[in-house]
Amino acid sequence: MTSFQVSPKLLKGALVGIDPSTKVVVSTLVFQYNPETLTRSLAPQIAGGEDSSRTEAFRLEDAPIETIKFDLELDATDRLENAEPIAVSDGVYPELAALETLIYPKITQVTQRMLAANFGTKEIVPAEAPMTLLVWGMKRILPVRIQNFNITEEAYDVNLNPIRAKVSLDLRVLSYNDLPWGSFGSNLFFVHHTLKTVMAEKGSTASVANIERPLPSF
Repeated sequence: MTSFQVSPKLLKGALVGIDPSTKVVVSTLVFQYNPETLTRSLAPQIAGGEDSSRTEAFRLEDAPIETIKFDLELDATDRLENAEPIAVSDGVYPELAALETLIYPKITQVTQRMLAANFGTKEIVPAEAPMTLLVWGMKRILPVRIQNFNITEEAYDVNLNPIRAKVSLDLRVLSYNDLPWGSFGSNLFFVHHTLKTVMAEKGSTASVANIERPLPSF
């Protein structure tokens, strides 16, 4: 009798761009390789700031400010060996473009502004970039703002298309305090907060069981 094990399917992380007005997905970059490490920093939103009075010591104004940093690797080598048409013609340029356009205004908005300028009309409202979502497993689907990213192109084809690149991303999570109440992004963060509360209850139950002595009473 032959026995075998079926490995669980690995979920891939992704960055998804969504049109804020129509909620239509405008771009999706599924990570070719999931980052090996992901750095998260959380800063509490203390009521009254660091100079708050003693009576406000445990009061929070809102969810903490969270930043996420990680590196992405893009490599077209295997796809070039398999003669995939996009890799052959463009390398990893399309993937880099999908990332970069997340911090560009929509081309249609720029076109409208340019046409309006030709007629002497000045656009007052700034153009809107896509809403960016970081998808990192089912428990973390977060609206984020790309604060900065650095691209290191490491190899090129004969047409100088990058075929291997490393991207260092610096993201700021947008909470319901940063977005309009009831908006799509605000609701997503509320779901994230709810799931985190559920996970915290699991973690707290396990931790309390390991305490040898009861907590002191005052």
